[in-house]
Amino acid sequence: MANILQIASVLYDVLKTVVPPQRIDDQTHSYAQDVQSKREQCENYNILPLKAIGAKAAIMELPEIKAALHALQNVQNLPKPSVHSTNAPHDFPEERSKSIFDILDWLSSVFGFQKGNVANQREHLILLLANMDVRKRDLVVYTQLRSSTVQKLMDKIFKNYWSWCKYLCCEQNTRIPQGSHKQQLQLIYIGLFLLIWGEASNIRFMPECICYIFHKMAEDVNGLLFGNVHPVTGDTYHRSQTAAPDEEKFLRTVITPIYQVLHKEAKRNNGGKASHSRWRNYDDLNEYFWSSKCLSLKWPTGLKEEFSVHSDVMPNKVPASKSMPKTNFVEARTFWHLYRSFDRMWIFFIMAFQAMVIVAWTPDGSPAALFDEDVFRSVLTIFITQAFLNLLQAALDIALSFNAWRSLKFTQILRYLLKFAVAAVWAAILPICYASSVQNSTRLVKFFSNLTESWQSQGSLYNYAVAIYLMPNILAALLFFLPQFERIMERSSSHIVTLFMWWAQPKLYVGRGLHEGMSQLLKYTLFWILLLICKLAFSYYVEILPLIGPSKSIMKLHVDNYEWHEFFPNVTHNIGVVIAIWAPIVLVYIMDTQIWYSIFSTLFGGIHGALSHLGEIRIIGMLRSRFQSVPTAFCRRLVPSSDADTKGRYMDKAMERRNFASFAHVWNEFIESMRAEDLISNEDRDLLLVPYSSNDVSVIQWPPFLLAGKIPIALDMAKDFKEKEDTDLFKKIKKDDYMRSAVVECYETLREIIYGLLEDETDRNIVRKICYDVDIFIQQHKFLNEFRMNRIPSLGEKLEKFLKLLLSEYDAVDVYKSQIINVLQDIMEIILQDIMVNGFKILERYRVQIQSNYKKEQRFERLNIALTQNKSWREKVVRLHLLFTVKESAINVPTNLDARRRITFFTNSLFMNIPSAPKVRDMISFSVLTPYYREDVLYSVDELYKENEDGISTLFYLQKIYPARFVCKLDEWMNFQKRINDPKLNYSDDDKKEATRHWVSYRGQTLSRTVRGMMYYKHALELQCFLESAGDYASFGGYQTMESSQGNERVQALGDMKFTYVVSCQLLGALKTSKDPRDRRRYNDILNLMIMYPSLRVAYIDEREEFVNGRSHIFYYSVLLKGGNSYNTEIYRIKLPGPPTDIGEGKPENQNHAIIFTRGEALQTIDMNQDNYFEEAFKMRNVLEEFLKSPSGQREPTILGLREHIFTGSVSSLASFMSNQETSFVTISQRILANPLRVRFHYGHSDIFDRIFHITRGGISKASKTINLSEDVFAGMNSTLRGGYITHHEYIQVGKGRDVGMNQISLFEAKVANGNGEQTLSRDVYRLGHRLDFFRMLSFYFTTVGFYLSSMVTVLTVYMFLYGRFYLVMSGLERETLENLSIHQSKALEQALVTQSVFQLGLLMVLPMVMEIGLEKGFRSALGDFIIMQLQLASVFFTFQLGTKVHYFGRTILHGGSKYRATGRGFVVFHAKFSENYRLYSRSHFVKGLELVILLVLYQIYGHSYRSSNIYLFITSSLWFLVGSWLFGPFVFNPSGFDWQKTVDDWTDWKRWMGDRGGIGMHPDRSWESWVDGEQEHLKFSNIRGRILEIILVLRFFIYQYGIVYHLDIAHRSKNILVYGLSWLVLVTTLLVLKMVSMGRRRFGTDFELMFRILKALLFLGFMSVMTDLFVICGLTISDLFATVLAFLPTGWALLLIGQVCRPLFEAIGFWDPIKELAKAYEYIIGFLLFAAIAILSWFPFVSEFQTRLLFNQAFSRGLQISMILSGRKD
Repeated sequence: MANILQIASVLYDVLKTVVPPQRIDDQTHSYAQDVQSKREQCENYNILPLKAIGAKAAIMELPEIKAALHALQNVQNLPKPSVHSTNAPHDFPEERSKSIFDILDWLSSVFGFQKGNVANQREHLILLLANMDVRKRDLVVYTQLRSSTVQKLMDKIFKNYWSWCKYLCCEQNTRIPQGSHKQQLQLIYIGLFLLIWGEASNIRFMPECICYIFHKMAEDVNGLLFGNVHPVTGDTYHRSQTAAPDEEKFLRTVITPIYQVLHKEAKRNNGGKASHSRWRNYDDLNEYFWSSKCLSLKWPTGLKEEFSVHSDVMPNKVPASKSMPKTNFVEARTFWHLYRSFDRMWIFFIMAFQAMVIVAWTPDGSPAALFDEDVFRSVLTIFITQAFLNLLQAALDIALSFNAWRSLKFTQILRYLLKFAVAAVWAAILPICYASSVQNSTRLVKFFSNLTESWQSQGSLYNYAVAIYLMPNILAALLFFLPQFERIMERSSSHIVTLFMWWAQPKLYVGRGLHEGMSQLLKYTLFWILLLICKLAFSYYVEILPLIGPSKSIMKLHVDNYEWHEFFPNVTHNIGVVIAIWAPIVLVYIMDTQIWYSIFSTLFGGIHGALSHLGEIRIIGMLRSRFQSVPTAFCRRLVPSSDADTKGRYMDKAMERRNFASFAHVWNEFIESMRAEDLISNEDRDLLLVPYSSNDVSVIQWPPFLLAGKIPIALDMAKDFKEKEDTDLFKKIKKDDYMRSAVVECYETLREIIYGLLEDETDRNIVRKICYDVDIFIQQHKFLNEFRMNRIPSLGEKLEKFLKLLLSEYDAVDVYKSQIINVLQDIMEIILQDIMVNGFKILERYRVQIQSNYKKEQRFERLNIALTQNKSWREKVVRLHLLFTVKESAINVPTNLDARRRITFFTNSLFMNIPSAPKVRDMISFSVLTPYYREDVLYSVDELYKENEDGISTLFYLQKIYPARFVCKLDEWMNFQKRINDPKLNYSDDDKKEATRHWVSYRGQTLSRTVRGMMYYKHALELQCFLESAGDYASFGGYQTMESSQGNERVQALGDMKFTYVVSCQLLGALKTSKDPRDRRRYNDILNLMIMYPSLRVAYIDEREEFVNGRSHIFYYSVLLKGGNSYNTEIYRIKLPGPPTDIGEGKPENQNHAIIFTRGEALQTIDMNQDNYFEEAFKMRNVLEEFLKSPSGQREPTILGLREHIFTGSVSSLASFMSNQETSFVTISQRILANPLRVRFHYGHSDIFDRIFHITRGGISKASKTINLSEDVFAGMNSTLRGGYITHHEYIQVGKGRDVGMNQISLFEAKVANGNGEQTLSRDVYRLGHRLDFFRMLSFYFTTVGFYLSSMVTVLTVYMFLYGRFYLVMSGLERETLENLSIHQSKALEQALVTQSVFQLGLLMVLPMVMEIGLEKGFRSALGDFIIMQLQLASVFFTFQLGTKVHYFGRTILHGGSKYRATGRGFVVFHAKFSENYRLYSRSHFVKGLELVILLVLYQIYGHSYRSSNIYLFITSSLWFLVGSWLFGPFVFNPSGFDWQKTVDDWTDWKRWMGDRGGIGMHPDRSWESWVDGEQEHLKFSNIRGRILEIILVLRFFIYQYGIVYHLDIAHRSKNILVYGLSWLVLVTTLLVLKMVSMGRRRFGTDFELMFRILKALLFLGFMSVMTDLFVICGLTISDLFATVLAFLPTGWALLLIGQVCRPLFEAIGFWDPIKELAKAYEYIIGFLLFAAIAILSWFPFVSEFQTRLLFNQAFSRGLQISMILSGRKD
């Protein structure tokens, strides 16, 4: 109806446009008025049909909804704004002239909020109030909201606003005057805030800006309601206020000016490529409102005036006087941020290192030497070091924040300057005081000593100075153990406290009071104290102490026999050798804390997991043994606590059955969901299902898979039983509870089945008599005497035949009936004549009765055949048949590994520490939000059957990759085929094609899979509602009966009230209008999803071209859609101030525009590559209860972290590595981060946010361009800085997909490394580094940016070691020093470098994996998996990814260049071409690998080290392993990477790529020239500091030439500097000759071919002449030629890199083309070297076969023929 009225309204608008108003008749106007009035009463709605016509929906009849609506509609005593109506005869009143419906309407009429915004927030507020008010509420008398409900909501919404007011020392504008209607006024304030937030668009990322806007508008509200005087203008408010002129006033006057500033700043950042210091991001603009000067702005025009003081040109052209400065912080690109943010940690480690070196330098090297007075005095010099480090920190604070000084308060600038001055004073005083305490002081020191002679008479002046210097540290240590007191001080607004805290911590709005409670503080303090003790002890005894002796010997040596030209021959103590030896050790000392953290976190995480009961049920065998306690655990954990009798320790039979019935409903839905997903077969499903009701039998009816084989065993036991005592037989049966249950159930069910079939009363009496005798003889212990057990097997055979016959299909009823009669008569004959000793007496007794009744028919001929079609009766027959026929092989049910994992995890979680389940009405309401860009929704039919270059289609691949996980005839594809070919379901051909699309899509990382998983929440909620409302009735009818019951609408209403799912498809409008068939298909698929799932909502950004004043403008809207009958229905449309996604990063902007359409108190963020499961969705209401707990003692959680299952781990070995790595991160790593370390953040996983907390504090992510590239982790940091608390829970999990191909994984790692590089520069990391206490700061560092710095240090250690050894070898110092016996025998350096190798080989990654696998699968499985991973070259993979992390992390900090990297989420098992691998890894791995090869080769040739050392061999072999991993890792893990034909094709493709010329529009995939321009893009935007540092790093390549030329035979051991000069002459000459040849080819190659050939001949003859002279006269050797190549190649590469850094200069002088030619030559050399090795390996076929087995080992173990797939053979 609403759509029809909308169409009519649009038609009328068209009519008014094309026809003059005076020509439209009155009847048409009357119709239009009628349509308008009906439209107002019949609007499309989201959840609450507030204006629906006709019968009210069930949700509107809920008392909590009525109460909330009643409270909101209380508009009494509110002043009615006056409206100036128009005089036009036929114009209708505007929206603002409508009668006020509720408080939100009143606010809209006053301030001009949009209609869509008002409608959206009205429903939002009603649902919030209803869900909060109904909790623990008596539903009998329920007419109005509790006053505490509104107050609680107000407390949550305005907590940040009140804190902001307190921080700025201004009065709150949410006051409640005495005598006013408190609840009404509170709802006005809440409604005003929600309306502001709902229309704020991108300003939602600026929470304090929203506080400011609310503050000003609430001031106006108070003026209107209470007649106050405006504080700025002095005007008096009147209760009769003029209404807003239109519904866009607020958007136009308040939001748009701020948005325009944001948009201009976004233009200035040049797509995130400009330096962060040159433009203002969201944080800069928001933090302006942390200053009280914002309160003095003129409202609302002052916002635009204040923020617009900047130029619109590019950042580098903005005059400094006109551009607005950064606010509080500057994100400068420098590695010094790592020191500035974590200065306390660096100072501690540097001081500890200095102290250990001093102690180790003593003669005995024992730590006991510390008690010696002289040693102790020397150790005290660490405070001098600390003073200089503090001076460095103060200098960095000034230098790195200089661009923000104009925005800082005077007190902040004063603090920076005073900090620097005080640090400088101490850096001067402490050395002087120390020097005065030692002998041989200088004159200056003696002068100060005389001035302080009186002090020295009482003790050392230095000691006094140190004591004074340490006073602030001592005070900080005392406050550390008083966290509550320190928290109060930091949050206090008292001027005295502020002044006291001013020196330690500058006043800042965020980051105050982050201290944990005493118990948590002690936990992570103990963790770090133990860790630091181990780390420092290891460093002292392994790294430092062994080097002291050799260092002393080296420093005493006199070396004058250098092997090159030594520039500093007179340097004392051989300082160069000492540096070369100690530099790697220092780097290892910096890095090895990360190793110790990994070890300790693994141990503590494993203990924590074991105590949490993880992995107690990990295999089906364990489940079978504990299944009897599962229903009780289920009811204790997942059934609402109101049923107190279900939770008692002792339960009667009735209660036990009721519990089992509740469990049965959920268990069966769980099993049915797995069957619908084709994880299990029909046979498996039947073995796993349990009856909904157990009232028909006297025992609990367990799933048949638990009872499998019990009946045949019992029958054999009875047949072979030789004793005469019944008790012995029954004791054996009762010993196995499952056997006892099976026997009793079979007996009672068979009795009921036969009794139900019989129509004749006499037949029934016979059966009744037989059963009576059985029961009596069992009671009298005469069973074995009265029954012959040896005939039991024949009875079992007949019963099996009988049950099978009952289940069979039939055409002829008579034939079918006669068959049943014959078998039944045989059964009765066996029982009465063969088994029962006195059975003939029963026959004789009833034969007499038969004769007396003159009946001539035979017994058991009158049967009720119609009963065989009864569903419930037939289910009993099916179950009984299973019990008789299923053998012990059912122990493997289910056969599917994923189904097993889900069953065992669900049952195991029931025994974990789960909060009690509330009733559905009492649970916390929640939403799920999924951002979607342009990914696949459903695979099309064409995509399913489209073959790749190997002839393999997606469908064929999936049929092979998803077989059964055991040796079984059925797999997931066969399960699917059985389902769609089931005649009962009657699938048409089109239905089968559509089902196939879904089957494939549900096994990929598609939107349809995510939506299906999230909609399980709705399914689970409806089942929970039914079970609660049905009560005992649930034990009889089953959940399916609810579908047709009258309570269905109420169940759906409660589900809608508690759960909302919004998918943010920002480009849906573009997909709809796109001409690309794939985009159109995506749009249709999304539409079909909305139709399939009516509760699904889709939000998108709509672009509309509209004419304003005759000019065309593009306007943007946030639109919410829901599904209808084959179409979508628009619910809300809210106009935006501009394009929302142009400001920040894409994903957070996409989330932000749609978050206003979410509902509830909690919000779960789900990415596009995630999944969910029904059984886990059932636990959602439990986990939401965690929000109401406050385990930290002070605050409730704000983010609930959930674990994830990585469902892509079975594709290949790479996918398995990534799956295990991610699994360990989302389990054991986050477990220890949350408790005890308290530094868990949000990592883009399925975390659940306290929605109200976060929407009032900036949202669920941060969106500033580039700096917030890892937007999710900043949400966790922001939550922590603002007083939030993040937990982690492992009793619930969701699915997640990961990248499965080598290149995709590398892109992902590059993206994460980029994000961590940007985090290093961010204000969030800086503030957490300073505001967290010392030990929590350590946890924060080593689990975020510290891990990436440690990775970088690991690689730097390799470089430092090799370059140090290269220096020693080439200079001749190694030969000289090794002549000393003590130095020659020392292996200290190599021993210390073993720790580096541990990190390098990826063992830190494997350690938590092994622990977590051991916890959840058993340590035997963990050991097996570890061995298999090593055989699959996991260390190669992790070593390779180490290079990826280091490259992108370092380049990001140095130059920038971070960007989102789309990895693709398809099925990636295909061959990547060599050119693709080269583009991805040339600079990050290949170049660095070849550099290390040259170093290792040169060291091997020229070195004279102790080659017999095993440790030396281990170190060098680990270095060669690193080189091999970096050079050949992409090819080892590339399917068909060593296939000869693929190699030939790759060579052809690479040559084409290298040869094609670039140009504008040429994609990097097609041309080397285009690629190399993109590869150097980060240098275009790098600052001068980054360029200089890059050149400094390049200088290392010149040492090769300098070192090698002096070792050439032609040099004749000359040490003259001219040797090096001549080598440059040779190099320049060679380059000029090559340039001449290149120019000649270009200029003469076509027109003057003969001249060019003559030129080449002359050059060749000249070259041969020169070489002959050099060999004959100068003594040149063949080895010299190879050495020269190794010398000149790095030099040329250095010149090339310098040219790239200085590209603008070389382009200006016209020298860029030669540099580019040189670059191409080097690319050919690198490519040829790699191809040569690949070609050699490809020549041997067994290498390719081995590689295939290596990559797809898991698939082979499941019987998957990957080789067939890769070779393109399908049969």
